[in-house]
Amino acid sequence: MKKLINQVDNIVDEMVEGIVAACPTKLAKADGCNVIYSKTFNKNNVALISGGGSGHEPAHAGYVGNGMLTAAVAGPIFTSPTPDMIQAAINACDSQKGTLLIIKNYTGDVMNFQMAAEMAQAEGKQIDYVIVGDDVALLNSTNTTGMRGIAGTVLVHKVTGAKAQQGATLPEVKAVAEKAIKSLATYGLALDACTVPAIGHKGFALNDNEVEMGLGIHGEPGVKRVAMKSVDEFVNEMLDVIMQSLHLQANDHVSVLINGLGATPIMELYIANRQVQKILHDKNIHVVTTYVGNYMTAIDMPGFSISLLKLDSELETLIKEPSDTLAFRV
Repeated sequence: MKKLINQVDNIVDEMVEGIVAACPTKLAKADGCNVIYSKTFNKNNVALISGGGSGHEPAHAGYVGNGMLTAAVAGPIFTSPTPDMIQAAINACDSQKGTLLIIKNYTGDVMNFQMAAEMAQAEGKQIDYVIVGDDVALLNSTNTTGMRGIAGTVLVHKVTGAKAQQGATLPEVKAVAEKAIKSLATYGLALDACTVPAIGHKGFALNDNEVEMGLGIHGEPGVKRVAMKSVDEFVNEMLDVIMQSLHLQANDHVSVLINGLGATPIMELYIANRQVQKILHDKNIHVVTTYVGNYMTAIDMPGFSISLLKLDSELETLIKEPSDTLAFRV
């Protein structure tokens, strides 16, 4: 294993220190734990907190800032943060209007974030939460507890952060988050597994000509293994599932996110985007915004995902609002 690290046990600590050092006027680290929060947060706005296991950078710390998250909790690599860490994030950005937790649908994340919410509520804080499940590859799967939360979560951060920035109430901000989640779909594939530093080898094996379709961002099994094809053929298949799940029709408006999983050249992501845009154009579906890059990775996994957010007039306005974070500036 070749990794640009010091000690395996210090990876997340040192990463968090480096993130804060990259933007010291806008970001701070909570004392004693790996929580990154915005120093410029307006406490008259609803606070937004997300997070999970590390290894998905720039998620989630890269989205802390004006117009998106107020704080992010960085658990150990591919491991949910503890309720105490999440509660530290709530305390670090205690808002007069309350706090919304944005949780990806993984058992550990859901359990620990919900527990932290209950602890904060017991202290008299206004806390609510939403759970993102956008992985439509698992729409009809019986092997998971609902759809996993993957790259489309970033678009939930974007529109919900914009709503909070407008001074909306906690119920109003939650309503936007829930609407976005219901209007969101993602499908991904991997050409190979990632290497978790503490393990030192790849999490699964694929033959040279095999691709895993619909896998999770921690290397969980996908829905099937197929032979390697052209990227246009993969995009056609993935986008067909996404469009069916969202019931897209001519004249609908969408936001597009083409997400790399950590080791895919940006060149290849733009080639995938080329086909996505062509299909949507041919079907007279209007693309309002497009984002191409690494937004929610799986350490060093080669692969990508496609996310579409179906927009109504409110979501379209919010997706266009400015944001200023390390990894997402509009």
